[in-house]
Amino acid sequence: MLNITSIPIYDKSISSVVFQIINTSEFKGKSNQLISATGAHGIIIARQNEYFKMILKSFFLNLPDGMPSVWLGRIKGAKGMQRCYGPDFFRETITATKGYKIKHFFCGGKEGIAEELKKVCEEKYGNLNVVGTYSPPFREMTDDELKRLAEQINSLNTNILWIGLSTPKQEIFAYRLSKYTNVNFICTVGAAFDFHTGKVREAPYWIQKIGMEWLFRLIMEPKRLWKRYFEIVPLFIWYNILEFIKGEFFNYNAQGENSE
Repeated sequence: MLNITSIPIYDKSISSVVFQIINTSEFKGKSNQLISATGAHGIIIARQNEYFKMILKSFFLNLPDGMPSVWLGRIKGAKGMQRCYGPDFFRETITATKGYKIKHFFCGGKEGIAEELKKVCEEKYGNLNVVGTYSPPFREMTDDELKRLAEQINSLNTNILWIGLSTPKQEIFAYRLSKYTNVNFICTVGAAFDFHTGKVREAPYWIQKIGMEWLFRLIMEPKRLWKRYFEIVPLFIWYNILEFIKGEFFNYNAQGENSE
């Protein structure tokens, strides 16, 4: 793990995470370990909101969802750090676990999206172990509603609960729900549900590779995203410059409350 503006970020690869997920789900008890695919957006919100910072620091792993975090990590010394893009993390985990008795539950998206994603996993990735789906309301759910949802998830003997909402809603939702669930992992993967069902167009690989996916998404959805990116990109750069000026930039190690 390494520190990026006070948030512990995973410094390895998707394959390392997937191996750990399979090993834990197969041979260890259920402990509701939280994993997020965290980009600059989440990191900046955590910088500005102490409650959200506490939540991200409590996560078992915060995966580097964007290339800027990876570049920073390598500069800090994590030479083997790779991008752990939410949709790729989801796809590789679903594909790798198809031969195991590891059960998945999908929670997120508009009505019907999670169910459609279940069919994609069955038909495209050959994974028949998606045991349930749920599309949460746009409003904040009450504790009683979360308890009922958790009862449904637990009754299906779920190993991995996938949450596909927006940041910071999905991380807060996962954190609250984890108090009632009995699963191995709860993974927040942002727009992965929409990308894999074809509802939202994904940036070409070469654009992702050069770290310009944010610009591609801005062009595709300008009304929804312009304010976010015109705030997030400059702030992400500025906060890292501040760390450098203060002599904190090369503080490599970072420990979240539940990190290894």
